Amino acid sequence: MSNTSLTTKLDKRFGFTARGSSVRTEVMAGLTTFFAMAYILMVNANMFANPFGDGTNVLGVSYNAIYIATAISAVIGTVAIGLLANLPLAQASGMGLNAYFVYTCVVGLGMTYANALVLVLFDGIMFILLTVTGLRKLIFQAIPNVVRTAIPAGIGLFIAFLGLQNAKIVVADSSTGVTLGSFNLLTAGSWASIMPMAVTIAALLAIAIMSHRNVKGAVLIGILGGTVLYYALGYLTVDGFAAGITMGSPFAAFGEFFTQAIGKVFTEGFNFGPFIEAKGAANAALTIATTTLAFCMVDMFDTIGTLYGACSRGNMLTVTGDIPNMDKAMLADAIATTTGAMCGTSTVTTFVESSSGVAEGGRTGLAAMVTAAMFFVAMFLSPVAQLIPGCATAAALIYVGVLMMSGVKNIQWDDISEAVPAFLTLAMMPFSYNISYGICFGLISHLVIKVCTGKIREIKVGTWVIAALFLAMLLLTH
Repeated sequence: MSNTSLTTKLDKRFGFTARGSSVRTEVMAGLTTFFAMAYILMVNANMFANPFGDGTNVLGVSYNAIYIATAISAVIGTVAIGLLANLPLAQASGMGLNAYFVYTCVVGLGMTYANALVLVLFDGIMFILLTVTGLRKLIFQAIPNVVRTAIPAGIGLFIAFLGLQNAKIVVADSSTGVTLGSFNLLTAGSWASIMPMAVTIAALLAIAIMSHRNVKGAVLIGILGGTVLYYALGYLTVDGFAAGITMGSPFAAFGEFFTQAIGKVFTEGFNFGPFIEAKGAANAALTIATTTLAFCMVDMFDTIGTLYGACSRGNMLTVTGDIPNMDKAMLADAIATTTGAMCGTSTVTTFVESSSGVAEGGRTGLAAMVTAAMFFVAMFLSPVAQLIPGCATAAALIYVGVLMMSGVKNIQWDDISEAVPAFLTLAMMPFSYNISYGICFGLISHLVIKVCTGKIREIKVGTWVIAALFLAMLLLTH
């Protein structure tokens, strides 16, 4: 088949010429998006396998298994949004939602890894039903705008806090709760603990500088650069550093994926016996309902915000200011989340880094196909990815946390009725180590202030229902 014939068929399928693009532009946009978001493969795998940065595997699933699960779900989700919605966007396990899965559902609530996957599955199914029936819009409107705006910022603070903890820059303290890790060089053997912290700081600053200079794939480059620095300093200055460093086979990673991750949602996930025994039947049911709702809401806000931001950046909005093929894009997101649960990873959502591909000129689903192809290739690079240290991925967590804080500028801080719910939403997430509690305090404070200031008629019925569920969760399950 000639190049001209292939180009014609691709153009007929994706319509890039009509949108002012070309095959070359779409390919470059797809590559740009991949390199901008490839860090999720390492960060997600490390968060699941080593949530506290100390080698403790709370979830009982390996780095390799989650790496493959993340890659496969990214391929499926990105292909779905490219084919169904014909948009140059990509999907993968969402930052913030993965933290919610690990630190709230498993570590905080005491569910098993497989139990938490069931909630992700419910989230995906609920998202599909809401999209197909049109109820999605009602749920979205039921959440006060100030709480919607504060949720990403709160998750950003939470993610940054996790990154600082994983890097041991912030450590536990018996008197104050947390404190700064020691940078004292005079302590015997201290350099071995200071060096990883220094690598995290250096990688974070490098990512910031490169991003300011509009370097494509700054986060990935920062992670790789931090990895090189970590090994260089380790080999040169830390005795016995090389011991235990090995590289496995990519096929072994697939083996771990098939035995530890895929299908666990069905084979083990619905066994909530231990969780019900610990919480009680009524409390367990309420916790499952509100946690699933929180998954769905955060997923919805992430997706809508990313879709609007990326399409706006590329001048792709319709004449009425709407997202093109929005329902199909949301359906693709819901399908990807459901598939991700089956593969063994947390909620899959549209990545804000897709905007980098749009800025490169991507306008159609062909760019998404290129990104998906790169994620497929990356599946076979897990042995290399596993060599990336936690201190390097911690820098990415902190930086993503910074990016997610940008929405606070849209909050009316001089209006106390807006400021208090917003502050409680974003502050309670990292302070309580739980995203649900942030949403809960934000909703309840919003309702109380509205009622006591004579604005009860502004409150939607759906807002009352959702707030009641979260209040019941707070009063009966914690």
